[in-house]
Amino acid sequence: MSKHKIILDTDPGIDDAMAIFFAFQHPDIDVLGLTTVYGNVPVAMAAQNALRLCDLAEQDIPVTQGVAMPWVGPESTYAHFVHGENGFGDIPVEAPKRELDPRPAAQFIVDMARQYPGEITLVAVGPLGNLATALHLEPNLPKLIKQVYIMGGAAFVKGNVTPLAEANIWNDAHAAAKVFAADWELTMFGLDVTYDIPFEPDFVNILAEANPTLGSFVRDSSQFYMDFYSQGKDQRVCYFHDVFPLAYLVKPSLFTFTQGHAKVGLGELDRGQTSLAPRGSTPSPIWLDAPLINVATGFDHMSLVELLIDTYAL
Repeated sequence: MSKHKIILDTDPGIDDAMAIFFAFQHPDIDVLGLTTVYGNVPVAMAAQNALRLCDLAEQDIPVTQGVAMPWVGPESTYAHFVHGENGFGDIPVEAPKRELDPRPAAQFIVDMARQYPGEITLVAVGPLGNLATALHLEPNLPKLIKQVYIMGGAAFVKGNVTPLAEANIWNDAHAAAKVFAADWELTMFGLDVTYDIPFEPDFVNILAEANPTLGSFVRDSSQFYMDFYSQGKDQRVCYFHDVFPLAYLVKPSLFTFTQGHAKVGLGELDRGQTSLAPRGSTPSPIWLDAPLINVATGFDHMSLVELLIDTYAL
């Protein structure tokens, strides 16, 4: 079986690091490059952090820097209160040993899509500005890309930034609307699944045992992150949102889906809301004109944990 060619669009970020290492470790995934975007941290930090992760994993792949601002509106605020001032829970990190690819992230996406037409899965685990910009650069991009997986959104559950919106979509709602409306196969892994069941606090210790280099980095960096998620709870918990689309790529049987017509809110109150009308649920032409997407709505938690640990142990 040929490997899954992916471009991983990311804003590292602690759960991004965990997901990136999973992609590097899994034998069925070929990471063509990392494209970086603002989100958890400013884009320049995201790009440098991506280089650091490549150094740690000894991966010599292109890393590009992408959009620094939302398509509409002022510069974003960042999630340092979740990920620490350096994006990695404030643990010491060395300066990157390698340089960025000089191309903007969106140009890299277009170049790779032209080089490998119909072969690439775009996996986006941050705000969607790079994908929207790539669509602007190459209107035929949906015909060149195999499929798009995103970590973002909240279809049937409440948001985590506002009552309606999840952070990645809220951070660049106009870009998300453009990506959702494009004529490609889009699968959304949102808070419907990533908040469904938290990971136990000893999960990161098991990762560290399985892989002393990469797993130990995840364990150490995620302590700050776990502190944030554990506020007001009886025990420590952790959520690794960004690994979900990658787990599906290699083991699709883990997930169940609802297909529906999707819209992204752009108003003051509904900014970043991902509304879904399940297929066949409405005769409204306003909804039927919206593209169909697949939304993950359930998963096998135990099997997912086993997959992650087994992959880190490879």
